[in-house]
Amino acid sequence: MSNTSKSDFGLIGLAVMGQNLVLNVESRGFQVSVYNRTTSVMEEFIAENPGKSLVGEETLEGFVNSLATPRKIQIMVKAGAPVDAVIESLIPLLDADDIIIDGGNTLYTDTERREKYLSDKGFRFIGAGVSGGEEGALKGPSIMPGGPESTWAVMQPIFESISAKVDGVPCVTHIGEGGAGHFVKMVHNGIEYGDMQLICEAYNIFKAAGFSNEEQAEIFAEWNEGDLESFLIEITANIFKQKDPETGGDIVDLIVDKAGQKGTGRWTVMESVEQAVPFSTIVGSVEARILSSLREQRKVASGVLQGPSNWSFDLDGLSKEELVKKVRNALYASKIVSYAQGLDLISKVGEDKGWDLDLGAIARIWRGGCIIRARFLNRITEAYEAEAGLTNLMLAPFFTEILNSGQQDWREVVAIAAVNGIPVPSFGGSLSYYDAYRAERLPANLLQAQRDFFGAHTYERVDKPEGEFFHTEDWPDLIS
Repeated sequence: MSNTSKSDFGLIGLAVMGQNLVLNVESRGFQVSVYNRTTSVMEEFIAENPGKSLVGEETLEGFVNSLATPRKIQIMVKAGAPVDAVIESLIPLLDADDIIIDGGNTLYTDTERREKYLSDKGFRFIGAGVSGGEEGALKGPSIMPGGPESTWAVMQPIFESISAKVDGVPCVTHIGEGGAGHFVKMVHNGIEYGDMQLICEAYNIFKAAGFSNEEQAEIFAEWNEGDLESFLIEITANIFKQKDPETGGDIVDLIVDKAGQKGTGRWTVMESVEQAVPFSTIVGSVEARILSSLREQRKVASGVLQGPSNWSFDLDGLSKEELVKKVRNALYASKIVSYAQGLDLISKVGEDKGWDLDLGAIARIWRGGCIIRARFLNRITEAYEAEAGLTNLMLAPFFTEILNSGQQDWREVVAIAAVNGIPVPSFGGSLSYYDAYRAERLPANLLQAQRDFFGAHTYERVDKPEGEFFHTEDWPDLIS
């Protein structure tokens, strides 16, 4: 099945994402070789795409030999051991300076390990986060490649040609050395978790307040015409319109309330804890998914644990229009906090790793192709272009104004939810972070006193120079 000319690019792993990426690359004028462990999948893919510059190979050796050097091979298989297995099978067949690209959702520390392993053997390795789902893979994703600058230079023509474009600018850039690409993709997915949960919390409030699905479709469609314009808001409006062909009912009401997850959100939360970076919005979104999976336990608890006595939503004199405005402002403010936390984590790890990350450029490549693409990413890019050393996104004037003007509505929405027994972990967590971040003084003075009482951990004093530590020797004895 080989072609007489050598292919420009090769891909291993022909699930839907892999197939769509291949078709994307081929459509940009490149010849592509493909290999799949199950040969019939490769054969069917080639047969379904006649006339295209595709080369299907039944053996891994034939696949490698079909590629022009330096070979550029992208792996699109399940993260973890399968990636290592493919790499090990490729090593005996490759030449020095050939390039392996892992385009899956891989933990960035695995990418760092693989890059060192392969570079020691004379090969080049890129961990490239790819966002946009199946449609993005076909029409243009957002790509987040890491690795050496010299390897990026080799891959740049292909990656830029296949990526999404916004205002003519490709949604791909060299993120940084080592595992930087997969790290940024991981945090991107964490922010995606937050965005989705915030939308779900808005939906839950509207549903409790008696809004129909048709009304919600109109609300989200209207929001998508303004500053909240985004892929996720757009698809949410469309979801509320979808009817079930079998029953004629709204499909959203027929879907079981158990959320799935592939692990990138959990990885991001674990990294935030490791780096001591506050991450309340995204932590809330991950916990919400976990709680949703406890469906049978929730069913039992719903008949035992009590909530508001009347179980009826109390608008407290608000009209539906006023509630929509307040929820919109709460969603926007919480979204800003989610991105602020995500970018803070990226900045912290980037500094520790010496990756020299450009937060404005990262926001720029998220504007198109990826799941979190949104209008306000332009504003994030502008904020970091105006002040490269910005310590927190909330302090950029554009976002400060939104938070200041919307904070009262935000509070009222969280209060309404609490009074009516509606869980809003990400709305509430975002607001708590905002209030803690803007607080000149927090109750950690008492916490430090507690630590000194039971463990002699010492404390600083407000009336002494910073950096001097004290211990109270004569705390009162406990009363037995």
